[in-house]
Amino acid sequence: MKRVDVTYVLLFDEQEENVLMVKNKGKKSSYYTLPGGAVEPGETLEEAAIREVKEETGLDVEISDVLSVSEAFFEERGHHAIFFTFSGKIIGGEINISFPEEIEEITWMESEKAEDYIHITDTKGLIKNKASVPYLLRKKVIQEF
Repeated sequence: MKRVDVTYVLLFDEQEENVLMVKNKGKKSSYYTLPGGAVEPGETLEEAAIREVKEETGLDVEISDVLSVSEAFFEERGHHAIFFTFSGKIIGGEINISFPEEIEEITWMESEKAEDYIHITDTKGLIKNKASVPYLLRKKVIQEF
């Protein structure tokens, strides 16, 4: 199985009641997720999260802590995916669908409904709880231990 790292970003509206969701065009049907996507070679998790949100929504964001880490095996694709979901904040840009062939809708969704789509096991209360751990980037390690 190929290991694939995926980042998502949880973004709230100004009232901190609704979550920004994207509706992806799937092979069989469309589905909602938080904005995000695969980490490219040489990219940090933070860089991937910021890039993916910009590509999918047109918004500039900064990320803070890790909301969750989860994983799944996609048998058909032969992928072992690790999902890193970050808490984030919108700092600029305007909502815009740059890739209409991939994204059919960008919407603000009530947080309790959004939990049904963020694909983290037993998510009830996770978004409102806002528990997190810090994201720490260790720069390039030159010296072996």
